[in-house]
Amino acid sequence: MKKTLLTAVMAAAALAGAAQDSKMDEFVSSLMQKMTIEEKIGQLTLQVAGDITTGSVQSSPVTERIAAGRMGGVFNVKGAGKIRQLQDIAVKQTRLGIPLLVGMDVVHGYETIFPIPLAMSCSWDTLAIERSARIAAKEASADGINWTYSPMVDISMDARWGRVAEGSGEDPYLGSCIARAMVRGYQGDYSGKADIMACVKHFALYGAVEAGKDYNTVDMSRMRMYNRYFPPYRAAVDAGAGSFMTSFNLVDGIPATGNRWLLTDVLRKQWGFDGFVVTDYESLMEMTRHGVGDLASVSVQALKAGTDMEMCSEGFYKTLGQSLKDGRVSTDDIDRACRRVLEAKYKLGLFADPYKYCDENRHATDVYTAENRAEARELAAKTFVLLKNEGGLLPLKKQGKIALIGPLADNAANLCGTWCVAYTPERYSTLRQGLERAVGDKATVMYAQGCNLTRDAALQKAAEFGRTIPRGDDEAMKAEALRVAAGADVIVCAMGECSDMTGESSSRVDLELPDVQRELLAELLKLGKPVVLLNFSGRPTVMTWEQARVPAIMNVWFGGSEAADAICDVLFGDRVPSGKLTMTMPQAVGQIPLYYNHMSTGRPVPEGIKSYRKYQSNYLDVRNDPLYPFGYGLSYTTFKYSEPRLSADSMAVDGSVKVSVDVTNTGERDADEVVQLYIRDLVAKISRPVKELKGFSRVHIKAGETRTVEFTIVPDMLKYYDSELNYGLDAGEFTVMTGPDSRRVKGCKLTVY
Repeated sequence: MKKTLLTAVMAAAALAGAAQDSKMDEFVSSLMQKMTIEEKIGQLTLQVAGDITTGSVQSSPVTERIAAGRMGGVFNVKGAGKIRQLQDIAVKQTRLGIPLLVGMDVVHGYETIFPIPLAMSCSWDTLAIERSARIAAKEASADGINWTYSPMVDISMDARWGRVAEGSGEDPYLGSCIARAMVRGYQGDYSGKADIMACVKHFALYGAVEAGKDYNTVDMSRMRMYNRYFPPYRAAVDAGAGSFMTSFNLVDGIPATGNRWLLTDVLRKQWGFDGFVVTDYESLMEMTRHGVGDLASVSVQALKAGTDMEMCSEGFYKTLGQSLKDGRVSTDDIDRACRRVLEAKYKLGLFADPYKYCDENRHATDVYTAENRAEARELAAKTFVLLKNEGGLLPLKKQGKIALIGPLADNAANLCGTWCVAYTPERYSTLRQGLERAVGDKATVMYAQGCNLTRDAALQKAAEFGRTIPRGDDEAMKAEALRVAAGADVIVCAMGECSDMTGESSSRVDLELPDVQRELLAELLKLGKPVVLLNFSGRPTVMTWEQARVPAIMNVWFGGSEAADAICDVLFGDRVPSGKLTMTMPQAVGQIPLYYNHMSTGRPVPEGIKSYRKYQSNYLDVRNDPLYPFGYGLSYTTFKYSEPRLSADSMAVDGSVKVSVDVTNTGERDADEVVQLYIRDLVAKISRPVKELKGFSRVHIKAGETRTVEFTIVPDMLKYYDSELNYGLDAGEFTVMTGPDSRRVKGCKLTVY
């Protein structure tokens, strides 16, 4: 009966969807019959219309272009009133009244800022991440935005690349789960005023730029694309993402913006994507720098490849009309792209109500509310990763004298991280303010900046990107910090990167704690007092020196507008740390790219080996193991894992089997634990990774309690693309592993027949 009812519901939904598609097709076709070729090309054009800068400076008579019907969308305008004025021009002053798409980089919040995406991934809480996207959409839409350039789903194993801060780490399975969550959170079903369109970026492979240098070359086999990099993009398509953004890099030697195999064969034909594709900032024009043609030629190439809208290059706007006359493109080519843009506007409900997102009263009720802030604070606390806690130093007691030292201790803007273009930092707390609020009259907080961000003033200025940290004399600041710390009972160091040392155009080759910060930390340790390091970063940094010397280390990333209070929640034990790394943290930069799901070699070295092995795959000076592995994170309690158990020792290639593991909280604090499932294919057509994440479960376990966590292994979890790009699984032996991270796992054998 239930199955029959479900089938009926699904059939009804399919019919309703088909009817909606039919109405949309009829409407768009009717509209396009009235459009001139110039108006159609205008719909393919996207320009900056505000004062928020996310690329090179542009000067464009935007309002005149809108009034002429030669603009499909604008971006980086803040405020429903301003956007209403632009929509007024589009709707009331143009011949056909076609409304605008209005975009913005709402990457991890609007005015309520959530942790940077890499940090959010470390929560392993996809429901909370989905809620963060829902809140971001609610706030952005209240200010007139109907399209966000998010989520970024690029997989990366190279911490030198600054844009790892915007992604979900190195694993394609986890990245896929988060991609789906973000798309659902932003878009809903497009029916509500808080539903905006997601734009999945960057398609494709941008996270694999050589040497971690932004905008650099990408070159890899298609097998690697499909198995390691493509899954999150595909997951976003399956979740119904409305738009995709092309990447800056080459794919198979062809710029992604003009790569037909990528944008048409893979994205549309193989995966069934039915939205529209927009370029990244000027990436159409940048094709000329790749050496594949002049602006007119690359515009033709991009349009025919499957790019529908260009951002800022003006290649479509300036050249497609002439290329049509010259026979280099057809009316069908232009119509196809125009239809996709118009369909996006239809899906958003802009033709039914062009002012759907222009209610100026919503800002007061929907933006930066107590409810939104509470959600951001709770999620931030889940993202912090406790890396070391010698002698149970943490949590701290709210008593005595606490010295707060470091360049990140009293700066609100830098707590938010990169890509929060609509933020209002004047309303956010610094860590110093949060700490003072947390302890009240129970303890005394003593503060000193202690040092500059880095000794090099030019480097600091370049890294700050306008979020200034005051500079002073390093020796004088150090002396003050040591004086303050000498009178304290415990020292809390707020050190690391500033927010824009990661993000776009922020690649780094030295990932260690900057010079003067390391020197100050060393002097503070000599005082012989308990020291806690709060490491601020937007990427995995190299903390080998700190791991050997600092008693307690917690990676707090950039936690957003509520970071100050969230850090104090965990620092003092009101919340228990539960974050787990989603990128491997290396011992040395020379190990990068370093990732847990690597292939074996013909001369492998087992994990944990402490000495160099001649004629085997290792380094002379550093062991292969990471400093902290993927999935790693400590708690204020301890957990014990049983051996995993299978419901059957074998399964058919079209069958399933359950795996269960008992997890016991052996400590004294109730806490969350992220239980992880890994699988290895022992014999396959191609070499397969030593382990791959295939499941995880975030569970709350009371002190002394044992919880049984169960996963179901199904065929898709065992499948892969072989060297001929055939997708399937092999009969044979698999190792099934469970554990608290990718290194500390226990396994059992599964036979597939």
